[in-house]
Amino acid sequence: MTLHKILKYLALVIGVIGMIFLGRIIATGDDAIKASADLQGSHLDPYMWIAYLVLATIIVLVGIFVIVGLFRGNIKNTIIAIGSFLLIVVIAYVLSDGTATELKDGTMLSASGDHWVGAGLITFYILAGIAVAAMVFSGIKKLAK
Repeated sequence: MTLHKILKYLALVIGVIGMIFLGRIIATGDDAIKASADLQGSHLDPYMWIAYLVLATIIVLVGIFVIVGLFRGNIKNTIIAIGSFLLIVVIAYVLSDGTATELKDGTMLSASGDHWVGAGLITFYILAGIAVAAMVFSGIKKLAK
């Protein structure tokens, strides 16, 4: 049996188990589950553990395939891409400013936390701008042909 078939059957089994747990939740009803902590534990916990198992499996598999892909591909291009991303993050961090801010729930966001939030937003704006510029450039290049 190939790995693809094994994973396909495993996904089918996990899907069926998840459907059974979901059926139990639906059959019990929202109001009964909200009212009883015992029902929450017996109905929701198994469903959540299936979700945790699937999430952990996906994270592990993605990590493995990324590492394998790094060693099979051109490592120079990968290092250039990671370095470019880190340069954009550094530029965004330098451009952002941080001030201590009171949040809606009354807690305080530190100046460092505010600085990183600003850097994250600026990083997003820079990367979104690059993506839009690449799409426009690609469209113009296709029109020119």
